[in-house]
Amino acid sequence: MGFVSVLGYAQQLVKERVQTGDQTIDATIGNGNDTLCLAELVGPRGLVYGFDVQKTAIENTRERFAKASRVIDHVRLILDSHANMATYIPEDKHGQIAAIMFNLGYLPGADESVITHTNSTLVALDAALALLRPRGIITVVLYPGHDGGDAEASAVQQWAESLPPELYQVLMYRFANKHERAPYLLAIEKRK
Repeated sequence: MGFVSVLGYAQQLVKERVQTGDQTIDATIGNGNDTLCLAELVGPRGLVYGFDVQKTAIENTRERFAKASRVIDHVRLILDSHANMATYIPEDKHGQIAAIMFNLGYLPGADESVITHTNSTLVALDAALALLRPRGIITVVLYPGHDGGDAEASAVQQWAESLPPELYQVLMYRFANKHERAPYLLAIEKRK
């Protein structure tokens, strides 16, 4: 058995922290893989907020739930930027979100020129810190291998490295013998 993939490890970290009834966010739903994972973890008593700027991503996620014979009642799919996520979360839930997952880059199988952008991603990450509960987790899968992805990955890594260690733990999961433009994971745990 080999090492867990970057995407698999992001889900593994989230599974260790999310419980039935929790509220979570998929900041970039894409094809709905992380959204489905979060929905199964929180169960019908929990809630998942999912964000994407592409209508195709919303449709793909609905299809993924239908194929998996999963009910989508406890999932809110929102056609908007992850930078605006805090406006959709009720104020009494700020500071109570168990997990927030980001999978940056572009939507696989769609227009590769539509990508996440550094400025909106950094705004979204700051919002995620405020929404996260103590011992909650943010996972960010970075893709430096596409146009614009290297700059975004570098900026996000610098942002994460600047977080005060007394408040946050930051983990980097990366394969050392793969090309430097290969995807990698940053995970941020809120200590307090």
